[in-house]
Amino acid sequence: MTKAKDMQKDLTWEFPHIGKVETQAKEAAYEYCEGYKEFLNTAKTEREFTAKAVAALQAAGYVPMEDGKCYKPGDKIYYVNRGKSLAMSTIGTATLDEGVRLNAAHIDSPRLDLKPNPVYENHEVAYFKTHYYGGIRKYQWVTTPLAMHGVIVKKNGEIVNVCIGEAEGDPVFCVTDLLPHLGAKQNERKLGEGIKGEELNIVIGSLPFVDEEEESIKDAVKLNALSLLNQMYGITEQDFMRAEIEFVPATKAADIGLDRSLIGAYGQDDKVCAYTALTAEIDTKAPYYTTVTILADKEEIGSYGNTGLNSDFVLHYLEDLVAAQGGNIRKLLRNTTALSSDVNGAYDPTFASVYEERNSCFINKGPVLTKYTGARGKSGSNDASAETMAKIINIMDEAKVYWQIGELGAVDEGGGGTVALYVAAMDMDVVDLGVPILCMHSPFELASKLDVYYTYKAFAAFLSSAK
Repeated sequence: MTKAKDMQKDLTWEFPHIGKVETQAKEAAYEYCEGYKEFLNTAKTEREFTAKAVAALQAAGYVPMEDGKCYKPGDKIYYVNRGKSLAMSTIGTATLDEGVRLNAAHIDSPRLDLKPNPVYENHEVAYFKTHYYGGIRKYQWVTTPLAMHGVIVKKNGEIVNVCIGEAEGDPVFCVTDLLPHLGAKQNERKLGEGIKGEELNIVIGSLPFVDEEEESIKDAVKLNALSLLNQMYGITEQDFMRAEIEFVPATKAADIGLDRSLIGAYGQDDKVCAYTALTAEIDTKAPYYTTVTILADKEEIGSYGNTGLNSDFVLHYLEDLVAAQGGNIRKLLRNTTALSSDVNGAYDPTFASVYEERNSCFINKGPVLTKYTGARGKSGSNDASAETMAKIINIMDEAKVYWQIGELGAVDEGGGGTVALYVAAMDMDVVDLGVPILCMHSPFELASKLDVYYTYKAFAAFLSSAK
């Protein structure tokens, strides 16, 4: 080998395509992702994901956390926050004063929510009025089959779980769009205004309620839709004011490509990191540091509210944990190393101009470490320290986990945030690590099976590391 080639090998670096260097990884990745796809199909909302995660935790021997109880190494516990977020731990051999290994992902995804007074009729068609949740591209949500999920609290206090559009034979719902023959003026709108928020109205029926004794019924189509909902769930129009109803794509997770190398599904931001975090937590048996895995709500709207990471629910969980062992919460926090586990936007050559290729992440190169998120001048970013980057990179390398570095697009093209800044605000060292995603925030996102599998391996290595 020539001197130049020696120097090139020693001094330069390129992240490898996993499929080229680990030909045996495909089978394990494909098998792992079958469980992931099943989760995507049956846990589309934050409430559903929490409930399904709790069932998996209980099956693995986790028990609800008890106030004041001092846990011993190897114990596995969990805490549910209002049915929409979750904390879980495997107790380590180190004292809590030495810190914990915290991994935080989110389980909410962009969607259409119902307004508090949603049901109306217009020209003998019944509709739901919606308010979109999170950063969606509104034009992508029209003419897409939608399913209705959520909970309704009836006047008597009974909680009703709603799910229409997922089972075989269920009806689905739809937002209409204008036909191209009459769309000349609509075509003049900017893309972001092609469909406006108040045009995201969901069709729920077109047949009237018929009463042989009453010839003229006001809003008979609306009444018929309400009558059908009453038959199914025993609810009235007023009950929507005590409800959380979400509309999500009715599609199922599917393999993409002739090689089946990708998964296409709704909600992979950020259920892909939540599922890999959950399974890595469950598989952790005897860690040195106590693990704390968080599945949080509300990330897509700033992590606000008492189920989001901009609240104190994680801090309170840690305070309760350390109090029982007589530890110092401040020592725990400042000695903790954390991952903000969220997706990043994978390089898309079709839209290359919005990326800076040298600092982009790519599918099939493993989970992406993102030193900083934010927008333009790192606004709203945690910006992980060099020491934190070195620690996480060393953990990945020692465990032989493939990983890559990447930013979210070119500097002046926009940006986005994660929960990292809220974790850092608790006085922890934190960096972002997650799966590269194509078509992020769309009703059908794409992820590489190899990236999903190696994200699981990255989380497992992080939780079990004693450094």
